[in-house]
Amino acid sequence: MQRREFITLLGGAAVAWPRAARAQPSERIRRVGMLMNLAATDPIGQARIAAFVQGLQAAGWVDGRNVRIDRRWTGGVRDLFHQYATELVALGPDVVLADTTQAVTPLQQASRTVPIVFVGVIDPVGSGLVASMARPGGNATGFVIFEYALAAKWLELLKEIAPSVTRAAILRDPTIAAGIGQFAAIQAVGPVGIELSAIDLRDASEIEQAISAFAQRPNGGLIFTASTFGANHAALLTELAARHKLPAVYPYNYFVTAGGLISYGPEFDRPYRLAAGYVDRILKGENPAELPVQAPTKYELIINVKAAKALGMKIPPTVLARADEVIE
Repeated sequence: MQRREFITLLGGAAVAWPRAARAQPSERIRRVGMLMNLAATDPIGQARIAAFVQGLQAAGWVDGRNVRIDRRWTGGVRDLFHQYATELVALGPDVVLADTTQAVTPLQQASRTVPIVFVGVIDPVGSGLVASMARPGGNATGFVIFEYALAAKWLELLKEIAPSVTRAAILRDPTIAAGIGQFAAIQAVGPVGIELSAIDLRDASEIEQAISAFAQRPNGGLIFTASTFGANHAALLTELAARHKLPAVYPYNYFVTAGGLISYGPEFDRPYRLAAGYVDRILKGENPAELPVQAPTKYELIINVKAAKALGMKIPPTVLARADEVIE
């Protein structure tokens, strides 16, 4: 080989080496899917995504630089969960963030190997998503939004703020394990003298008719359990309670922000920041089967005094003293 040819070859190798180095698997752009139960235009959903993205950035993952985030928003439409789950799995993600049980189930049906980090799930063991809280054992792990015992607190709170209530309608989704379990937890502590009934969260017009019929008799109150329907219709549900002058307890603070009376539940953005940490660990090689499912350690009591005045109610001072936030 002539000297000039050797120098040319060596120079070409020097140019090619950085390109090859940049293409090493350790530096490839990773792919993260997201399957959400809200609509893309929902500000609550956007706030949750912002918390998740901020958590990823804190761990060194920046969308468009070393990670690509593929978002899918269902707006609570059941068929879209299955459609988008199939689409996301087909993209070959390294991990998928799943919002609620309705998102996790179709993802696991589409793949038992793609890692899943869930948030907003109530009963992952009872729903068959994981083998146990301590050792999930499959391709999914994540963060439970609350345990069933919390549902019993909602009934206690309703009686505390409205002692005259003798009837309570429980609004729940009967098609999921969480809807059944929350209603069962409330029934288990229902005191003597409280008549409990259920209203299914399926169709807006049916719910409106059911609440209207329930309100025909006096001394009634409402308890809204956690559901995908409720998350997508918070304004409607709080308006119905206000229209029929029914004191109501809600599971999350965004119902109170929408005009509801009182909520007791977890701070919802925090699990998304924590989920970013699990996604980071999975992207770095950890197995979701060995990452324990975590439950919240703090719950918030939020009270809307303006809504109470509209109902002609006065919140007891003992309840106000326990509130984490009071909306005037």
